[in-house]
Amino acid sequence: MSRTVAIVEDEPAIRANYAEALRRHGYAVQPHASRAEAQAAFALKLPDLVIIDVGLGDEPEGGFDLCRELRARSATLPILFLTARDSDFDVISGLRLGADDYLSKDTSLPQLTARIHALFRRLDSLAAPQARESVYRLRALTLELERMRVCWNEAEVALTVTEFWMVHAMVRYPGHVKSRDQLMREAQVVVDDATITSHIKRIRRKFQALDPAFDEIDTVHGAGYRWRA
Repeated sequence: MSRTVAIVEDEPAIRANYAEALRRHGYAVQPHASRAEAQAAFALKLPDLVIIDVGLGDEPEGGFDLCRELRARSATLPILFLTARDSDFDVISGLRLGADDYLSKDTSLPQLTARIHALFRRLDSLAAPQARESVYRLRALTLELERMRVCWNEAEVALTVTEFWMVHAMVRYPGHVKSRDQLMREAQVVVDDATITSHIKRIRRKFQALDPAFDEIDTVHGAGYRWRA
């Protein structure tokens, strides 16, 4: 069964262009022209991945609102912004809302499809047989690889796909510094240093929401990040 990709884009020509390109790659595509139209469809069933523009019709930040709603429904649904709004402020805002990736509309179609493939590969890897122990425990942390689940003090932490793999990269080797490049490779994203920093801040906030005393992730200035051994 082909994966379903939803595209929420108010410009008809752009929406049709992306939809046709993704169909050529074997995806089933659900194009939506507005946030309201997308909400109605998603209320019935969530797609396998969502591509969202930030500005939707007369809603300058409709895409941000939709992302917030989707992330509240699913912690693991891959969400990708594709927008002309590519300032640092907008990128960080999108990632803080839980998007897994944020691309400019200047991005080529081959690069877009490569990012989509990468997001699906990460989900597929969860279903693959694991050659090693797939549950990691360290103090109050439990990470279940196959279920893509992280708990702190037995309470589940609602991480996005990207955030999960970054935590996994650090937890596998506690005490070892992971550079930003290593975290990008683990999460299969290509972003700048500021975006990695934004992801780490968001991860910390999610743990701190469950435990205000959480202080397991060290910043090693000039080198990267590590989970305390």
